[in-house]
Amino acid sequence: METSNTSEKRTKIIYWIFTLWMALGMVSTAIVQLLKNKDELANFTNLGYPAYLMTIIGVWKLLGVIAILIPKQLLLKEWAYAGFFFVMSGAVISHLIVGDPAGRTFPAVLLLALVLISWYFRPSSRKISISNN
Repeated sequence: METSNTSEKRTKIIYWIFTLWMALGMVSTAIVQLLKNKDELANFTNLGYPAYLMTIIGVWKLLGVIAILIPKQLLLKEWAYAGFFFVMSGAVISHLIVGDPAGRTFPAVLLLALVLISWYFRPSSRKISISNN
């Protein structure tokens, strides 16, 4: 039988693996967007979005990663996760609407999955608890 301590440790390991992987993905795509990489610019315009949106999303991604990685600030973390969910689910839906092949859609699907897994496995110290006091 698994002890509570072992389960908690496993959950924390899963959380940090997926959170760091998500953070790396968000930071790397933010850098590509902020530098206005030619392929990323073509991707954005193919989806029907203006080029300036790359800067906005790139900055949001960097701020979101900081919010999720720093200790405390639980409400800010929830907002960051929500922002990542909306940006990445929007990206997936946009790729599907324009009929992009799976290879172009997969990175957005992967980042969305990483966001959901990181959020689900976050330790209790990184969750907002609601009390009826």
